[in-house]
Formats: sequence, structure tokens, C-alpha cells
Amino acid sequence: MSANLIDGSSKVYGIIADPVAQIRTPEAMNKIIAERGRQAVFVPFHVHADNLRTFVAGLKAWLNLPGFTLTVPHKEAILALCDRLGPMAKITGSVNVVRRRAGGTWEGETYDGLGFVAGMKSQGIDPAGAKIYIQGSGGAAKAIAAALAEAGAARISVANRSQPRAVTLINRLNAAYSGRCVSGIAADLATADVVINATSLGLHEKDPLPMDVSALSSRQIVAEVIMQPHTTALLREARARGCRIHQGIHMLTGQVVEIANFLEI
Repeated sequence: MSANLIDGSSKVYGIIADPVAQIRTPEAMNKIIAERGRQAVFVPFHVHADNLRTFVAGLKAWLNLPGFTLTVPHKEAILALCDRLGPMAKITGSVNVVRRRAGGTWEGETYDGLGFVAGMKSQGIDPAGAKIYIQGSGGAAKAIAAALAEAGAARISVANRSQPRAVTLINRLNAAYSGRCVSGIAADLATADVVINATSLGLHEKDPLPMDVSALSSRQIVAEVIMQPHTTALLREARARGCRIHQGIHMLTGQVVEIANFLEI
């Protein structure tokens, strides 16, 4: 596929993140742009958390920018900057894609969870009826927990270093999905069918492990949201214990087409 010429009629899309070097979304989205023959480009935007409001305000004035995506640490902060929210964003309190609507307003939605579940299913993993343990309660964890509940997971245990954040997520999801979410404890980690790291721990080589890997056993599936490195320290430890591992890249491949459609690429 040859790259489209970038000229005065081109549209610009991007992903807002900090850090941004590990992001794989531009590669995946530019492939879709080329396949669909769109006159557009998708680029990374490196923006610190304290500059998000200023940056997004500037994007409203960028008339050939129809929308953008977001990842750590912006998925919750962007909520206050959206004029309207899609159904999954309302449930989770998290947004990872924003599009321009009539009158220049921003509409936010999240496809992280739906993409994660689609990625699982693409690898032959069906969460229906499964016991799930999720480490983390940020934007990715919220979206994944909601999508897993929607997909029929039997029990979703949420663990986080900040217990109030975990409780807020559990209460929000139980209101929508009939009490299937509980506060995660050590026993839940050991008995879960699927264990998910939905924190940013693992992005950097010196990061501590996000959970106690000594509790893992070979009957479990251990999954990541981190895409780079492709195989994190957690996944290496899990594989050494005989677990089936599921890389974070599957979450991206599971959602890029849906995000492209939402952005009308």
C-alpha cells in the first residue's frame, strides 16, 4: 500500500498520551487509513496531564481535526472536556476516543473494554461464565470490567492500591450489572480463571510487578493491557508458572476498526 499524499485537504487524527513512545495506535490506524483510501494521517500527541485542558481547547480550533484518541493518563480527565458521552463512557466514567459533532462539540466514548473482549475472543478465550481478577481501577480497568460484565463474566474482582477508587468502580458497575463485581482480595487472585493487569506497571523495565505472581497457577490465563513491551515482566513470570498469556496488543487489534468507524475514517 502506498502512503496517501498529505496536502491541504488532509484530515489529522491522533492519540494523546504521556508517555507516548510505546504507543502502537498510529501504526494500526494509518494502516486502516491507507486501506480505506482516506486523505488523512494519524499521529502521536505527547501531552502532560496538567496541559490536557489547554491542548484539547486548542484542538477545537483545529478545523481539519475530526477527532482523537487518548490513553494513560488522560482517560478520566477528558470526561470533563466532553460535551456528550456515549453509553459505555457513561457507565465506566472513562473515555478513549473523542469525535467532533455538529456545532464543534466533542462526543466521547470508550472502546478499551469492548476491544479487550474482542481481542480475547479472537484468541479463543470466552469470558462468559468466567471468574475474573482485575488489578487496577483506572480508565482501562473500568472499561474492561464493564465489557466483561456485558459479555457474561460470572464474577469480577477488582483490586487496586487505592481502595476508595476500587470501591467507586465496583459500585458503578454493580448498578449497571446486577452485583457481579466485588473487591478483589488475595484469594480471588488465586482462584480466578482470568487475571488481568490493567495498571501501567510494566511499561518500564524497573517497574515492580503489579501483583503477587506466587499466587498464579498453570490453569489460569494472565492478560495485559500494556502493548509495549509485547511481553511484560508479569507475562514472563506467568508463562514460567505454566499460565497461558494474553498480550496487550490484542486489545488494540480488537478495537481499532470500531474506533476508526466512530471517528468516521
